[in-house]
Amino acid sequence: MEKEAQAEIASYVGRLLREAFGRGPQSIYVSINRPFVVLYLRNFLSPTEKILLEQDQIHSIQSTRDLLMKSLIPEIKAYLLLLAGMDIQEFYYDWGLHNHSGVMVGVEGRDAQGQPLLGCEYTGKDELQHEISLISQQVQKRPDELYSCLINDRTLLVIRVGILISIEKELIRIGHEESLRLAKRNLEKGHLHNNGHFQKFLNAKVIDLFVDWDFHLDKSVMVFILNPSP
Repeated sequence: MEKEAQAEIASYVGRLLREAFGRGPQSIYVSINRPFVVLYLRNFLSPTEKILLEQDQIHSIQSTRDLLMKSLIPEIKAYLLLLAGMDIQEFYYDWGLHNHSGVMVGVEGRDAQGQPLLGCEYTGKDELQHEISLISQQVQKRPDELYSCLINDRTLLVIRVGILISIEKELIRIGHEESLRLAKRNLEKGHLHNNGHFQKFLNAKVIDLFVDWDFHLDKSVMVFILNPSP
């Protein structure tokens, strides 16, 4: 039943994206470990976006996708509730435009801490969480809370709570949320993508890495897509 639900979710979201963007992803991989659902999108770039990407117009692509996602997220949440009984309260997404990839993460309830989760003990966990804390400190500040979960052998989820500094909170308050998101995405991804430690800690190649924020909850989600070493 779970595999059927995952296939139906992938089919539905693929159709939504195709209708909104003119072209959907070649494949969507759905992973569920309640309270989390992770959708990994492969080969997702429309012909227009391809031209913009070649002209280094990344901000234009991200801005357009953000506008479209605002209308799609309520539909995706409603479908997850109907099909899987998942009452999604938090929703995150990010794009790996250089890889033509993307990720969406839904979270039931306001917080996953304290809930019995599978996969929350894995090789290299302490080292990875320490490294992410250091990166967070370089970009803004160490998170007040940090926890992670291996959703499956290819999908690692990291959640940070309490990472905003005072100037960032003020920028959000006066309406510069999108500029802050763009700046943080560029800064954090620069540190994350150029970090060779993750592969060593996890004994797996990191083939994609995503990050998004819910500024109003002062919370961030990272997703590592892995290719485990044999």
